[in-house]
Amino acid sequence: MIIVFARAPVPGRAKTRLIPRLGEWRAARLHERLTLHALRTARLADEVVELHGTRRHGFFKRLGVPFRVQRGKDLGERMHYALSRAKRPAILIGTDCPMLTPADLRRAARWLRGGYDAVLAPAQDGGYALIALRHSKREFFKGIDWGGAHVYADTVERLAGYRWRALRQVWDVDRPEDLERLRLLRFASAARRASPRSLCTRARSGGSGRL
Repeated sequence: MIIVFARAPVPGRAKTRLIPRLGEWRAARLHERLTLHALRTARLADEVVELHGTRRHGFFKRLGVPFRVQRGKDLGERMHYALSRAKRPAILIGTDCPMLTPADLRRAARWLRGGYDAVLAPAQDGGYALIALRHSKREFFKGIDWGGAHVYADTVERLAGYRWRALRQVWDVDRPEDLERLRLLRFASAARRASPRSLCTRARSGGSGRL
C-alpha cells in the first residue's frame, strides 16, 4: 500500500513559503499539481493507493482515490496513525518531491518484502520524502522537531537495532529557489497530463494492482 499525504489546496495555507513569489492562488494551484503528480507516481508503482488529506476538500473528492482525513496532533502522530492503520507493510510519501519515481517506490516495497523493517528516502533539507515500514511503531516518530533540519538523522537514530535501508537522496519543492529546479524537470507539463479526470478513470477501471 502507498499512502499519499496531502495538505488541502486552500489559498493562503498551501505552499506558504512560495506565496511571496507566486501569490496565494498560484501557490495553491502548484500544490494541486504536485498532488496529482504524487498520485500518478504512486499508481504507476502498481500498489494500492490511498490519499490522506489534512481536511476534506472538493479537489480531493474529484480525484476518485480512496480518501481519509489525517489524525493526530502533529505530523509524527499523523504518519504513525496512517501507517499503523494499514495493518500491512506500507509506504508513505508527501506531495512535495516530484523527484520520487515509481521505481523508487517499487524498490522500497521490494525491500520491505525482503525482510527490511524500514526504508527512508533522505531529502536535501534534512528531512525525508518517503518512509516505508513493515510495522509502524510510535517510537519512530516521537520527540522529533518536524520543522527542523535533523528529521532524517533523528529518525535514523530511532531505527537503531532495526534492519533498514535508504533510497537515493532527493529534493523537495519548498522554497522559491526550488521553482527553477521544478521547471527543469518539465514538471508542469507532466502534471497537466495527470488530470483529475484521468485519475478517476484509473480508479474506476482498477488501474492499480495488489502485490
